[in-house]
Amino acid sequence: MAYVFVSLAALVTALLTLFSGFGLGSLLLPVFAIFFPLEIAVAATAVVHLANNVFKLGLLGKYAHRGTVVRFGVPAALAAFVGAALLARLAHLAPLGTWSWGSSIHEITPIGLVLGGLIAVFAAIELLPAFERLAFGSRWLAVGGLVSGFFGGLSGHQGALRAAFLSRSGLGRDGFLGTSVTCAVIVDCARLLVYGVTFYRGHLEAIAAGDGRGLVVAATLAAFLGSYFGARLARKVTLRALQRFVGAGLVLLALAIGAGLL
Repeated sequence: MAYVFVSLAALVTALLTLFSGFGLGSLLLPVFAIFFPLEIAVAATAVVHLANNVFKLGLLGKYAHRGTVVRFGVPAALAAFVGAALLARLAHLAPLGTWSWGSSIHEITPIGLVLGGLIAVFAAIELLPAFERLAFGSRWLAVGGLVSGFFGGLSGHQGALRAAFLSRSGLGRDGFLGTSVTCAVIVDCARLLVYGVTFYRGHLEAIAAGDGRGLVVAATLAAFLGSYFGARLARKVTLRALQRFVGAGLVLLALAIGAGLL
């Protein structure tokens, strides 16, 4: 049943990224949080995110602007190391408190509060009309790489920030897409390296025993399928009503994560 749920979730989230404006990582993280500890949910989402971006890199990587990749991607990778290391640190902090609901006991943890807060904040940002017009000039590329890379390493939220800093860097449509996906792959590789060295390795046996690796593979394949069919249904379009619905759902899931329900 877990395979069906995760696969359907990945398929639907990949489709929703086309129409809602939210990224795959933002939508898939809460789903993995149902099955894994939060830090492992971030790492599992990163694996699917990386695989999906490598697929897109094969299609768009040739359009990447090398100079922009260096100016933005290198700082992003360095900051991703820091963000991922902070996530590992948060994962080892003791719970701040507990509360009960019926016979269930839930823990309020630092990592839950941080990830839940970030999901809520970035969902709210995506819903603000002013954010759609937010863009920075090319002189801010290094700063943008640091900011987006840090949050990419910490929680996987990098797409919206990356777009805000690359959208006015003088790239054409293909150059923007190629550069963006190349930088995304760089950040994903950097953060997965830290995740693997810190907490992922320690949970590997537990994940394997619970078919965790199979769930990640199933989610990856389903995400490919969702992206494929989504691309055939329509071009990149943001439907405001759907965006609001998805954003509200993410805020509710963020509250559940922060409260220790997930």
